[in-house]
Formats: sequence, structure tokens, C-alpha cells
Amino acid sequence: MKYDSTSLKLPIENLEAKDYLPLNGTDYIEFYVGNAKQAAHFFKTAFGFQDHAYSGLETGSKEKTSYVLKQNKIILVLTSSLISKNHINDHLIKHGDGVKNIAIWVDDSRKSWKETTERGAESAFKPYTIEDENGKVVLSGIKTYGDTVHIFVERSNYKGIFLPGFISHTSEYQPENTGLKFIDHMVGNVGWNEMDTWVNYYKNVMGFAQLVSFDDKDISTEYTALMSKVMTNGNGRIKFPINEPAKGRKKSQIEEYIDFYNGAGVQHLALATDDIIGTVSKLRSRGVEFLQVPKSYYNDVMDRVGEIDEDISPLSELGILIDRDEEGYLLQIFTKPLMDRPTVFFEIIQRKGAKSFGKGNFKALFEAIEREQENRGTL
Repeated sequence: MKYDSTSLKLPIENLEAKDYLPLNGTDYIEFYVGNAKQAAHFFKTAFGFQDHAYSGLETGSKEKTSYVLKQNKIILVLTSSLISKNHINDHLIKHGDGVKNIAIWVDDSRKSWKETTERGAESAFKPYTIEDENGKVVLSGIKTYGDTVHIFVERSNYKGIFLPGFISHTSEYQPENTGLKFIDHMVGNVGWNEMDTWVNYYKNVMGFAQLVSFDDKDISTEYTALMSKVMTNGNGRIKFPINEPAKGRKKSQIEEYIDFYNGAGVQHLALATDDIIGTVSKLRSRGVEFLQVPKSYYNDVMDRVGEIDEDISPLSELGILIDRDEEGYLLQIFTKPLMDRPTVFFEIIQRKGAKSFGKGNFKALFEAIEREQENRGTL
């Protein structure tokens, strides 16, 4: 069953920015990957995540293994199958490595599941309790775009390292962190004419409000275009931009993603830092590749954004983009795809008061993406 905005039981205006669940923030992001052990090594080496917890054969898990990595408030779970046939491998065959579960920290998992399913969400799994000597956690889940699931995590009665069934995990190899602090936002790509369906889903089902929208006049180049709307929960701790393709002369990045991911899914995670120059310098030294805009971008960027605290020279050298809104300015840069398929990537962002998403950088950014698409033969 696919979410149908016409089946909702409550009018949209009654739910605008109403945090009835409520949502306390992102708990963790779970990737399904082909080899969790190797993926964990990559995210540690390249991005400075640290070992945190583990579940696998040694803990009694016979069908899957998971490595939990942490950097400040960001928790990534990397999960692989230990057997030949199960839903994890089905997901990998269809999508490749990518985000399966967006776990959200809530006060009451049962209430969150009941409220959202009564408002039209399709259940991924009913509430259930897991426990060990450290207490208990209540989990429930609802389906969202593509094969992505929102898991509601109630952990107020749990004192363990992560979840029951996991043990603390460390190793001698613990690279220094790179200054990543928390998840600023998570972007989903959906198919043609599906953006408003999922915007209505987050408004009606989860009580989100629309923070900002961009149409194909805002996000377009000579060749491609897309549209986007940014949804936020009531306390602003969770932001979900939703992208859909728009008509252009050539294949847009959203179409490329959907082709290779075989449907809708999470396009990128935006990871916040307090020192983007220091963070990006460390990431580049560890082999992380970023999209690069032409040096001409910096010829007039200061005329557009005005005075900033940073020296323009290291920003230009590293390829960091700058934009300003009524509240302040932001600095941002985007990695190339992290997987073999041109799907998931990271954004590194530092906000200096700005609440927006870099509208002034869209043209330069998407032209940089088009150059990568051309190299891949997918433009």
C-alpha cells in the first residue's frame, strides 16, 4: 500500500507545525550495506567516526551484523546480512548501499505509531519492546517514500550503550574525529509529481510544517531542473527537504538517482560543523572527494553575500560555497557520491545564523553535479 494523501482523516490546517508526537531529534541513521565491517572502516577513516557498539554472531545475532559508529551527536548504523536470503539482501540488490531506516527519538513509541497510522501512515512494524540487563527500549515503525522507514525509538528506560542486543565496541584504530556535530537535515528524492504527496504526508501524518520551497526557476541550469520543499517538525530539530525532478533538456540529478537507486530514497545527509574550513581540510586529507565549482564563483560571491568572518582564500581553495539570508549566512560543500552507484552523498554545513539551504549556490552546485553526470555518461 502506498501513502495516499486523499485518505487522511484530519484537515491539513489543523496540523500545521503541530508537534503532537513529539519528536525529540534524530536517534540514528541505518544504512544497509554489502559489507558492514569494511563500510565501518571507511566511515571511520574518511569521516572520523568512532567505534561505539556492535551486534553480530558474537552477540547471538545469526542473520545480520551491525556496526554502530558515533561522532558527537551523529550515530550511524551499518548493517549487512549474514545469510543469503533476507530483506537486507533484497534491499541491496534493488538499491545498492543506502539509507534504510531514519530512527527518531520519541517519548512514547506506541503513541507515535498510533497517532501516525491513524493519520494515514502505513505501518512498517507494530510497537514492540526489547530489553536486557540495562533496561528496555520500545520500537515501532512507519513507511515513508520508497523503501525508507521511520523508526520511533523510546529509550528513556534504557541505560545501555545503544540498544538491547548490542555490546560496546572499540578497537585500537580510532582516527581523530573531523568536527562533525549533528545532522542538520536529511534530503529525500522522490519521483515525478510525487513531491506534494510526501509534503502532505509530513504535514498530515507527522505534523510538520513547510519551511521553504524552491521551484524549477530557483533550481535549474541550462540543461536540468528540479523542485524541492523543506519540511520541519515543530521544534525544528528534524528537517526533511523533499526533491522531485522537473523538466529540462537533459536528465537531472534526481532522475539519475532514481534510475540507479531504483526508486525514491534518501539522497544525502547534511552534517553540521562549527569549523567547516578545519573539517573539510581534514576530510580532503583523508581522501574524501568533493564537488568543485569554478574558481570564477569566488569573483563576485562577496558582493552577493556581504561581509563574513572567514577569509575568502581558504574557502576558495577548498571549494566551500557561501550564501546569506535574513538571519545570517552559511557555508556548505558537498561530497561526491559515497557509493559505487551515484546515489548517496554527504553535505558539510556550517551555519552562521542562516536558516536557509543555500539558494544562491544552487546554479553553481548543480552545474558541478552536471559535470560529474557528464563524466559518468548519465546526463
